[in-house]
Amino acid sequence: MVPFETLYGRKCCSPIHWSEVGERVALGPDVLQEAEEKVCLARQRLVTAQTPQQSYANKRRKDLEFAVGDRVFLKVSPMRSVKQFGVLGKLSPRFIGPYEVLERVVELREDMTYQEFLVCILAREVKKLRNRTIPYVKVQWSNHAKHEATWELEETMQKTYPHLFE
Repeated sequence: MVPFETLYGRKCCSPIHWSEVGERVALGPDVLQEAEEKVCLARQRLVTAQTPQQSYANKRRKDLEFAVGDRVFLKVSPMRSVKQFGVLGKLSPRFIGPYEVLERVVELREDMTYQEFLVCILAREVKKLRNRTIPYVKVQWSNHAKHEATWELEETMQKTYPHLFE
């Protein structure tokens, strides 16, 4: 006996055979046509159910506008079973910040990306391992403030921007 029948006391009714319960041979284009009709009907009913909920939510939603200098919090969606921001589960933060709204003009391309280039090297540091040393440079990028500078390998920066290391 099939586990479904054992558990529920009836045969399993798959989406293809919603119209009838029992033995049936699944052959021919009429079965595919019936399945497509059932899927279309299910989609229509989903749209019908979602429309009032969507309009209800949209009435209460408002567009937010911020001015330069405002302090804002960013809403984050914590992923289940992933440790983010140092806390796991219910106590993980829902908002991070506050961040200050800055005025920056960035030229965007057609595909909504922008060119970023190295502005200057702020610091140098050498990481010492047992057998070797790895030189790093602290780099300030265009469209970013000094406190947003990143540590990059000096070797890769020399290859990409040789004029800064002369």
